[in-house]
Amino acid sequence: MSRVPIRIRLTAAFALAMVLVLAAAGIFVYLRLADDLNESVDATLQSRAAAVLSSGSPAAGTPGDPEEGFAVLVNPGGQARGLRADELQRAAAGEQVMVERDVPGIEGSTRVLARSEGGQVAVVGQSLDDRDETLANLVASFAIGGPIAVLLASLLGYALAAAALRPVEAMRRRAEEVSLADGAQRLPLPEAHDEIHRLGETLNEMLERLRRSFERERSFVADASHELRTPVAVIKTEIEGALRAGGHDPQVHEALVASLEECDHLGQLAEDLLVVARAGEGELELHPGTLDARELLERTRGRFADRAGERGRSIRVAADDGQVVYGDELRLRQALGNLVDNALRHGAGEIELSSQRDGEGVQLTVSDAGEGFDPEFAARAFDRFTRGDVARSSSGTGLGLSIVRTIAEAHGGRAEVDPRPGATVRIWLPDGPGTVSGTSQVADLTSRSEDTTPVRGGKGR
Repeated sequence: MSRVPIRIRLTAAFALAMVLVLAAAGIFVYLRLADDLNESVDATLQSRAAAVLSSGSPAAGTPGDPEEGFAVLVNPGGQARGLRADELQRAAAGEQVMVERDVPGIEGSTRVLARSEGGQVAVVGQSLDDRDETLANLVASFAIGGPIAVLLASLLGYALAAAALRPVEAMRRRAEEVSLADGAQRLPLPEAHDEIHRLGETLNEMLERLRRSFERERSFVADASHELRTPVAVIKTEIEGALRAGGHDPQVHEALVASLEECDHLGQLAEDLLVVARAGEGELELHPGTLDARELLERTRGRFADRAGERGRSIRVAADDGQVVYGDELRLRQALGNLVDNALRHGAGEIELSSQRDGEGVQLTVSDAGEGFDPEFAARAFDRFTRGDVARSSSGTGLGLSIVRTIAEAHGGRAEVDPRPGATVRIWLPDGPGTVSGTSQVADLTSRSEDTTPVRGGKGR
């Protein structure tokens, strides 16, 4: 029953209530009418019996139609039409006898009255055919009119339920369009200050609290990503200087290299957080242009070549010349960097960067010979802070693939995971303008960098 729409439930309840009311009213009217008709018949019989006794002649109480009734005047020891001997004896003894039975020659059942006066007994009978016909017509009227009344009442109940729920439906439709990023949107409130109006006010207050919390969180993420960049860059520079100076013990050298890699992790995290904040505001800044796909992949390979070599792995580019994509080079390098970083940290074997023509765009692919994505994880791989079982046991924030999808969609493209063996992620990008959805085209030197230092960290898948 809980799965039935509330309008239907209200209509069914209204119809059930109407059935109960009509049934109770019908029973009451039937019993009341039957009682009134019986009293009318009894009064007629009393007056006819009194006429027979006063006149001493049965003709005074005989109706015009012999099938409608009869009247007789009998002695106490005789026989009377419609009465048994014992009933006649009781009447002769002064008791008024009223019975109802079938009497030959009278239509329908007959109501018989016997009373005595002056040693004689007057017996009169009245056909109940008219009474029964009246009651039958009443039952038929309720049987026909009742369902019609219930149907009309149900339609009326449905209309009333729909009218009562119309403000709720209006709030539901508006709620589908409400975004936390748009502080001007509110749920519509009905004019009547009723429970639904108060519910709408409560929901609007809740939306406002959520917006304020969302704004604080987004501002914090943006500010934190900005503030982290400078100290991380300084620390990284100092560590690189120390490495270039040389003369360290092997353990110190290893510690410096690990520290440099963690600095890269922090720097990439700061950049990813900034993308998350900008995407949440709908203001992911893009500076699109025509890019050579092979050159883009080669530059990505160059960023990670040293790191791959340290791990005994290689990165290969497989792309034909002449293929172009239309997009923001730094954002696309960030997306590809996240994929290569994932492949280095969680994959195995050689990493292949490839591109191929696909419709009105180019598909960029990053793949390795690792175990690939678990089917259950693949369905939600691009959700924020989602990490696979392997990634959970290592460092990572679960933002990497989410950033890839955000950047791809900002370019009017898409990102998808290949379910086949091996870890493969594809990014489809248009080869010309017209589909890029990034909102701002103004350079932001605080959030964009031409840093080409090999990235040594990233996000878990």
